[in-house]
Amino acid sequence: MEMPGGMRGFIDQMRECGEVIEYEDPVASDYEASRLAHGTDRLLMFHNLEGSRGVMNVTATRKALSLALSIPEKEMVRRLSAAEYQGSVIREGNLPMSTPDLRKIPIMKHFPGDAGKYITAGIVFSRYGDIENASIHRMLVLGEKKVAARLVEGRHTYTLHRAAQEKGDRLPVAVAIGVHPAVTIASCTRVPKGKELSYAAELLGGEIRVFQCPNGVLVPDAEIVFEGYIGGEKTPEGPFVDITGTYDIVRDQPVIEFTGMHLKRDFLYHGILPGGNEHKMLMGAPYEPAIYRAVAGVTEVRNVVLTTGGCGYFHAVIQVRKQTQGDGKNAILAAFAAHTSLKHVVVVDEDINPSDLQDIEFAIATRVRGDKDLIMVSGARGSSLDPCQAEDGTNVKVGIDATMPLGREDEFRRAGWD
Repeated sequence: MEMPGGMRGFIDQMRECGEVIEYEDPVASDYEASRLAHGTDRLLMFHNLEGSRGVMNVTATRKALSLALSIPEKEMVRRLSAAEYQGSVIREGNLPMSTPDLRKIPIMKHFPGDAGKYITAGIVFSRYGDIENASIHRMLVLGEKKVAARLVEGRHTYTLHRAAQEKGDRLPVAVAIGVHPAVTIASCTRVPKGKELSYAAELLGGEIRVFQCPNGVLVPDAEIVFEGYIGGEKTPEGPFVDITGTYDIVRDQPVIEFTGMHLKRDFLYHGILPGGNEHKMLMGAPYEPAIYRAVAGVTEVRNVVLTTGGCGYFHAVIQVRKQTQGDGKNAILAAFAAHTSLKHVVVVDEDINPSDLQDIEFAIATRVRGDKDLIMVSGARGSSLDPCQAEDGTNVKVGIDATMPLGREDEFRRAGWD
């Protein structure tokens, strides 16, 4: 099936649910839009963002993500963990391009300490040889045709760019802004190499229609598309507020030079608030199915939640039905292996809601003995986003087994009337 209305169709769905705040008055792209997005998790629709239309907080909640994927909230992680990445990618034709000019879209400056205006919801589609990839990269605007992109070492765009450079080539890319949220989720998920579009198609019901840019890169339906190349030029990138709400360091990063631009009529610009809940949702939610699959290999897993308070990335709560006494600790180790940026993991029983922080604290308070139920792993690989990570890239990981001892459940269950 074709995407159900793309970004615009999803906004209409959110509007029908009463989840959209409309701003008819002019809103500034520097700071003002970000302040408004910071104050709510509802989708914000700007009808006059520096003379254009814009949107923020598109999938800032699990409710929004559930609506975008047409999956009930309680079933999302389990259903996504069974993905096969086998959707059909159907080519529709060529995408016409005009002369690129980044000044024509309302790119935002989010915080006073930022290096400049940043594209935050741009999905970078790339192609080299027979390998295709899609992932979100923050992009610092350098001029009307150039941006500096943060390419994380070891990730697919980085490795494709390196492969192209080793052969003296530039990497062809296309940046799509304003896509259906299912495409965004697919681009944020670690999938088998080259399967992002197939996964997006699967999430959308089986098919996705794509268009070919003049440089050969395929893109789905989008409000804005820039095509171009990543060559050998580098420039300092940053400071930039990342998922922790703190400033990431300045690094020399590759420059993307755009050669073409395609804008829909009355286009919608999508901006993600750095460190906001949409940022956290898109960083963390795609890892939950991977953790679910890993834990399912050691015990019966019920749910996985990467918590908002843990920056949507560093803290996991795993709900299990224990089979043997050591299952809680095995679940902790499996989670750390599945998502190497995890820092703290709490494993709870079926009677604890993994999305309810008060429930989780109750489990820790009444079911944990520090001398028996903690696992600490020092010298493990951490995340470059964590301000307290060691200089060598390692960190300390802590797991808490907050499950009831088997055979003694009646001593730990809360009283009730059910």
